[in-house]
Amino acid sequence: MARSLNHPIPSRALHIALIIPAFLLFSITWYETAALAVMILLFDIYLLPDLAVISTQNEATASLRTSRTDMILYPVAVLALALIFNHYLEIVAMAWALLALGDGMAGAVGAIWGRHPLPFNCQKTWEGFATFIVFGGAGALVLKLWMSDLPLTRKGLLICIAAALVGAFVESLPIRLSDNITVPLICGGFIFCAGLVERSALDRNLPYLGVRIVLAVVINLAFALITLGLGQITASGAALGFALGVAVYMGFGYKSFLILLSFFVLGVVATRLGYARKLERGIAERRRGARTWREAAGNILPAAFFSVLVITTPYQWAFLMALVASLAEAAGDTVASEMGKWLSARAYLITTLEPVKAGEDGGISVAGTAAGFGASVLVVLLGCELGLCWGWNAVIVLAAAFVGNLADSLIGATLERRGLVTNSIVNFIGTSLAGALALVIALH
Repeated sequence: MARSLNHPIPSRALHIALIIPAFLLFSITWYETAALAVMILLFDIYLLPDLAVISTQNEATASLRTSRTDMILYPVAVLALALIFNHYLEIVAMAWALLALGDGMAGAVGAIWGRHPLPFNCQKTWEGFATFIVFGGAGALVLKLWMSDLPLTRKGLLICIAAALVGAFVESLPIRLSDNITVPLICGGFIFCAGLVERSALDRNLPYLGVRIVLAVVINLAFALITLGLGQITASGAALGFALGVAVYMGFGYKSFLILLSFFVLGVVATRLGYARKLERGIAERRRGARTWREAAGNILPAAFFSVLVITTPYQWAFLMALVASLAEAAGDTVASEMGKWLSARAYLITTLEPVKAGEDGGISVAGTAAGFGASVLVVLLGCELGLCWGWNAVIVLAAAFVGNLADSLIGATLERRGLVTNSIVNFIGTSLAGALALVIALH
């Protein structure tokens, strides 16, 4: 947390102290965990203000309002974890520890001793970043041991360290969305997926990976250089796109790469179509549509993550579905936006149906929505043809992609319009949600 409540009980101390109820998860059920989160939420709403000595100064009041909102979001995140991971309370406890100890201690140390700002966010420091890793990782490890009767394994230790690294990075992102929401939910999802990794699965794939990694590097390097030369991507986008493309290729060879390529081609074609008209309206993509590393990360990072898990877990089919769903959502979102800006002079805000200018955050149009859905269908059909999904699995993948697109528009109409998140973050949420939905349905 970046700010503190203006009362005798410092918000960071309370933030950290709320780790104590997490130790109850050892002996209670998931719905009792949810009830516990609701009790903390009611405390934050009704009792916490009575404990505060509220200043009448405007700036202190604004700070108090922000901090109270963060404190309310804290138990909301725990409640969401309990509902999502209701059969995996160990994950809930570990993510809770990362939120309480990692985020809480990072905020305190960064505010007091922080001297060296991070290169991607000058409001955060290396001191806070390192503190998150140390205390968050230690807290996750303690809660993991507390929740399990089994001895600690090297895999368990690595998951705690990796989750702390992920949490520290998420907490440091330059976005205004509260990290009391982003840190526990993203870390919870990461811990769940990391827990599925098995060395035996990687061993089974090793005979294929030697040649595959050479092909992945050569093909993605050539592709990055060609697209950079054609002006379809910036230097930063080419660099990150190369790395993520290699990860995607490693998942299922040329077949998973073709899914990625289909997203890219559909996006480029949709961007180029009617570009003159978009430019005339002032809603054309900058740099003639050349994508930067931000667009590459938002659209491809989840697919790369799922692709790595294809070859490191026994659930290959489930993560292939997640891979296709995430890229189908990315294709649908890009095509919907670009075709809507070309074919429709006006869009409608998805939350209120208020008419807005085409290209506005959260705006949708009939033409754009239809084109976007068609793009998702094409990606899923390609996935079926390549054997990455089939039958009812393909229907699930397409439905997950469509839900991800709806969520993308909803977040754009709410959070993005208020400046709380950037378009790249919205893209990341949409692609991640689509992949996660397909994964969860596949596993269950």
